[in-house]
Amino acid sequence: MVKFSIAALVFLAVDAAAFVPKSARPAATLPTTTTSLSEGRQAESFGPAQLLREVKTKLPQIEWLAEGEGSPQNKINMPDYVKEILHQPHAPRRVSEHDERTLRIRSRAAQASADAAAMRGMLVGEEDEKAWWRTPRNVPPGGRQVTKDDPLTVLVAGGGLAGLVAAAACHAKGMKVAIFEQASTYAPYGGPIQIQSNALRAIQQINQKCFEELVAAGTVTADRVSGLKIGYKKGNKLAGLYDAGDWLVRFDTIGPALEKGLPATVVVDRPVIQQIFVKYGLPEGTVRIKSRIQSYEDLGDGRGVCAILEDGTKAYADVLVGADGVWSQVRKCLHDLGEGAGGYAASGAAGGALDDAEARKLARETIKVAAKADRRYSGFTCYAALAPHRASNIEEVSYQILLGEKKYFVSTDGGG
Repeated sequence: MVKFSIAALVFLAVDAAAFVPKSARPAATLPTTTTSLSEGRQAESFGPAQLLREVKTKLPQIEWLAEGEGSPQNKINMPDYVKEILHQPHAPRRVSEHDERTLRIRSRAAQASADAAAMRGMLVGEEDEKAWWRTPRNVPPGGRQVTKDDPLTVLVAGGGLAGLVAAAACHAKGMKVAIFEQASTYAPYGGPIQIQSNALRAIQQINQKCFEELVAAGTVTADRVSGLKIGYKKGNKLAGLYDAGDWLVRFDTIGPALEKGLPATVVVDRPVIQQIFVKYGLPEGTVRIKSRIQSYEDLGDGRGVCAILEDGTKAYADVLVGADGVWSQVRKCLHDLGEGAGGYAASGAAGGALDDAEARKLARETIKVAAKADRRYSGFTCYAALAPHRASNIEEVSYQILLGEKKYFVSTDGGG
């Protein structure tokens, strides 16, 4: 069976053009807005788009315009022009699902969970007591000379994907790094993560071994169609009719990659990504769990920073990187947001709520934190699940979004 992730996935990088000829791709323009964030308020539509919606609702409805069926071309998963792109010489070749692949991917996920439970690679015991960051340095005003033998020292708040990748990049450049993760363990929780071609290339430049392990552990999704579908009957004879399940747009995640010589997009379980970076991207003992950075002090005049953990432990380094989630405690201190603006992340190394009671607790805390952290609520709640299911169109479709009225449903081939 194939494990599917049903969720709004977080992409490490998103840069997928639609399946259209290169010459027909319009230049990208990014909208600008002067709307500021408001505390704890649901996001609202504004501008021309909202005005058009209001005008449309007031227009008289002509029933016969909406009668009929959608275009047959929008019901085909893989049109001929898509097949042409996927059959280029260097494009990845789809191999049908089989038991060996399922076993390999599930075994990799099980091993990642076992490594996390055993705290392999974590900073514990005697090594923790004599960690380099515990000792304050006598740095003269104006800073110190950074050399190969006495490199830049970096503290990273947060051991989720952002913290691990940032730390691996620093380590690759010869810096001395320590990660402080608030979770008590790297829990075996969290859905698959799509790693797009440009993100894979960035990881390859950071650490070749991590790149190779991710590709080996991943399920290629660029060898099939991805895109947006409509989840209900919509449209009219003038603008176009769409039946439920019709394709609105198909993403080309392989064409741009082939043009730039990039690897194909893959999807990898979050716990597997974490363990790959812990094992291959960082020295043993870089990550310290059950360690939440509560505040920090800028020592000033180039003399570095002192981070204060929740239990009062102090850590000293040249640089502090805040990668501790949307409710970042480092961000709270940096912008002087006041008490209540920082909170425990609902995702990251811990992977979010581990049971119903914790989920309810996180929900209550999130509302309180959002009101203080200058964040606005989108109005959407995301439910994520892993299902041992083999979709009927899995050999042609790897990632699909069904758009509905104020809701949407996402499924992706997560492998295994």
